[in-house]
Amino acid sequence: MSSERFTLPTRLDAASGIDLHMHSTASDGAFSPTDLVHLAAARGVKFMALTDHDTLAGVDEACAAGRAAGVAVLPGVEVSSQWQGVGIHIVALLPQAPGDILLEGLARQAEARLARNEEVARRLEKAGFSDAWRKAQQQAGERTALGRPDFARAMVEEGLVPDMKTAFRKYLGAGKVGDVKQPWPGLSAAIDWIVAGGGIALVAHPLRYRLTRKKLTALLDDAGAAGAAGAELVSGFQNEDQGRDLAQILTRRSMMGSLGSDFHFQGGPVAPGRFGAIPRTALPPVWTHPRLSEWCRQNGLSDADPL
Repeated sequence: MSSERFTLPTRLDAASGIDLHMHSTASDGAFSPTDLVHLAAARGVKFMALTDHDTLAGVDEACAAGRAAGVAVLPGVEVSSQWQGVGIHIVALLPQAPGDILLEGLARQAEARLARNEEVARRLEKAGFSDAWRKAQQQAGERTALGRPDFARAMVEEGLVPDMKTAFRKYLGAGKVGDVKQPWPGLSAAIDWIVAGGGIALVAHPLRYRLTRKKLTALLDDAGAAGAAGAELVSGFQNEDQGRDLAQILTRRSMMGSLGSDFHFQGGPVAPGRFGAIPRTALPPVWTHPRLSEWCRQNGLSDADPL
């Protein structure tokens, strides 16, 4: 960090220069960890978290780049889980070294993701897409993680389908030949991995799961009971009225809020440090969490009084 300190706001709706949810080529982002930090710095971000899917592979590189660029980079990871048959992501913010339970869990996630992609390739090859694995890897480029969009892009390039939408509709979407379900851990188990090692667990983008309000409150109740500190109040761009309602739901449960762009690549509406309007709220920011206060001081962030 540079010697200039960045003052953390005590209110979420006063936040700027903060983005606690971004992805790099360590999972499914388009920028290397170093390039992502440089892009964030150019856009005025002073405090960020790298939260790649089920991996910490890019964290050391991002932290080193942050020290050089004057950006406080908080290690993090976005953990895949499931709750009542719905895939739920949990953002882990890690102000101290991750515990063995989390590291072991992420290793199992990596094995499961690899096995899933190999099965997707096998099924697509059986359906007539030759050499699917190699061609999808070519689409992924330097990205570590392979995903269904890479298979879709490869199918478009081969001329098997006219566009990615058709690839998902015919081959990769729900119930299609390339739809291989992941054996993700339950919500409570994933949160336990994080909290047991001193991390802070947050339900990622809760408004994107298209849950009814009743199910959303049940999800947050279960997450809180398992040890989650709160949820992302704003993630990318979202409905402002729903954001205000989410703030009330979280406040009633004495939970915390976080903010993030969920940035993956350029060309869409989000960018590092850019996301939807933050509703006016007294919901406490996650950076006031007692587990984060010492890390913030050590990384050039002036105190927001811990609760």
